[in-house]
Amino acid sequence: MSRFSGALQLTNLDDFITPSQECIKPVKIETTKSVTGAKIVIQDDGSYLKQDPGGVLQSLKKVEISLTDCLACSGCITSAEGVLVSQQSQEELLRVFNLNKELAQAGNLTDVKKIVVSLAIQPILSLSVKYGLSAEDTMLRLSGYFRQLGADMVLDMNIADDFALLENQQEFIERYRNAENDQVKNIIPMLASSCPGWVCYAEKTHGSYILPYISTVKSPQQIMGSLVKHNLGMNASSVYHVTLMPCYDKKLEAAREDFFNTEAQTRDVDCVITSIELEQMLDSAGLNLNQIEPKPLDYPWGKSDKVCNGHEGSGSGGYADHIFKYATKELFQQDNCGKLEYRNIRNPDFREVTLEQNGEVLLRFAIANGFRNIQNLVQKLKRGKCNYHYVEVMACPSGCLNGGAQIRPQGEQQSSHELVKHLENLYNDLEKYEPSSNQIVKELYASWLGGAHSDKAKVMLRTQYHAIEKNNIALNIKW
Repeated sequence: MSRFSGALQLTNLDDFITPSQECIKPVKIETTKSVTGAKIVIQDDGSYLKQDPGGVLQSLKKVEISLTDCLACSGCITSAEGVLVSQQSQEELLRVFNLNKELAQAGNLTDVKKIVVSLAIQPILSLSVKYGLSAEDTMLRLSGYFRQLGADMVLDMNIADDFALLENQQEFIERYRNAENDQVKNIIPMLASSCPGWVCYAEKTHGSYILPYISTVKSPQQIMGSLVKHNLGMNASSVYHVTLMPCYDKKLEAAREDFFNTEAQTRDVDCVITSIELEQMLDSAGLNLNQIEPKPLDYPWGKSDKVCNGHEGSGSGGYADHIFKYATKELFQQDNCGKLEYRNIRNPDFREVTLEQNGEVLLRFAIANGFRNIQNLVQKLKRGKCNYHYVEVMACPSGCLNGGAQIRPQGEQQSSHELVKHLENLYNDLEKYEPSSNQIVKELYASWLGGAHSDKAKVMLRTQYHAIEKNNIALNIKW
């Protein structure tokens, strides 16, 4: 078996597209006139120095690769790109917390950031298994931990999840009716857009051919970013927004230029921390989550009845289930779906559900997890043999509960498959509710966005994707 980077080994995923020589950042090399015979000397700390013939040592400048470079590259894509950059690391997060405290102690309140932390449900469940806690207790203790570090607000992401589902439902109906009337081509099937690994792969590998099929709705992380930066009544540039996520690719998503506010000179999400990184932060501090005093979450838009909720359907957000049921009622006036029964096609990670009437298939939806299934889906599209109306697409096998930065099994007592099954059971045990019943979201649609179809709603809840042109350099040639 081939050896991969430490980041990939940590994720324990076996579903990937091999790295490419195309993943190269052009670097301008400053040439200087010098005598020949210079040598490279490796220091004890691993640093490199250039030694000229006279014995003089000179430091060599390191090449820096940012997340923006990675997004613009046309090279490798993996199920979890463990890209380590200063702006998206636990060290940077702790630096911001410590700087805030120093500024406050010095009385320089003008430069103190309001730190807001948003918690996704998948890492909460992962951490609950790691520390033997209930999902609700885990969320409250995480709130206590981040407040202990210096967070001003800790939020759950139910409101952003609801916005994402409702917008996806509406976009699907728009696409279906437009396709039915032959108004627009290449818009069905609609493909999910909440997985940044899948979106990045589509942009880099298949470009403008696949992108029209992908939903324009932002992921819950980025919708949460819009809410935090533009609806809390604070100056966006004075807010430092942190999200807790199940995969490294969310760092790539947060770094997209589409989610950078040029007027306020700030990103909607400033720092993404993953389940594994949070575990490392606790270990480094000699802490156990069980030791952290629980603290309540903040509800700036209204109090929630329950601390920890979920949505019906997959642990990736339940997109296929919710859109299927909504479309069944909206398009065919049927409101008796009940629990959807999926049928495995190639494997448990590629399954479909249909709505039939008098022997005719009215709707055909699918869930495709993992790049093997994604590539099969793309090939069907290119051959014109894809008969789906909607596909929930996630890069990681088993979806977001098995995200590349979720905590791996501890020891040999439990396999990865057993752990994922356990996480799915925990997710299924959460109290479920319909996003359309969320009165807070309804009020925000009216008061903040000016209606579900307003221009502001499109700005705050929708986005766009871009084909990445490959660089024509010698290393790109496939012999």
